[in-house]
Amino acid sequence: MKKLTYIKIIITVYAMLLFILNTNAQEFKDLDETQHDIEYYRENRVTPPIVKVVYGRPILKKEKAFGDQVPFNKVWRTGANEATEVKFYRDVEFGNQIIKAGTYVLITIPGEKEWEIILSSNLDVLGAFQYNPKADVARIIVPVSKAEKLDIFSIGFKRKQNKILMVLAWDNTRVKIPLNFIS
Repeated sequence: MKKLTYIKIIITVYAMLLFILNTNAQEFKDLDETQHDIEYYRENRVTPPIVKVVYGRPILKKEKAFGDQVPFNKVWRTGANEATEVKFYRDVEFGNQIIKAGTYVLITIPGEKEWEIILSSNLDVLGAFQYNPKADVARIIVPVSKAEKLDIFSIGFKRKQNKILMVLAWDNTRVKIPLNFIS
C-alpha cells in the first residue's frame, strides 16, 4: 500500500515538472521597450503606396537627442534597434541620383547644421554596427531646421509642390529629405 502511494506521488511530481517546463517554454523573451513603426506615403487613401519606412522609435532619455543621446558626426542607424529600412515602390530621384525601386537601409550622420543621408544596399542589419560604406547606393546632405519638441523619434512624409519630403523628427530637430518619384 505504501509503495503504491509513493508511486502516485512520484508520478504527480513528475507530471507537474513536465507542465512547468512546458509552460516556461511558451514564454516570450523580454519585450523591447522601444516602439517600432511603419510609415507609408500614398497619393491618397486608396492608391498603392509610393514609399514605406520601417523603423524603431527611441525615446528622449537625456537632455538633448542630438549631440547628447546620439553623438554628432557619427554614423547613426536613424532610429533604434535594427537599421531603418526604406522601400521605394517606384524609381526615385535622391539628390541628383536616380535610385531604382527597391528596399534600402537609411543611415544618417547627424551634424549640428546639416546631416548626411545615406542609402545602403546592406539589408537586415542591426543598427549601424554593421554599416559598410562599400554598400552605399547614394549620399546627400540636407540642412537641419528647428521645430516643437518631440520626445519620441518619428518619421513622416510631407508633400511640397512636386516633391515629397521624408521628415525625420526628434527633440526640436527636423531633417527633410527630398524625394522626387519618377512615374
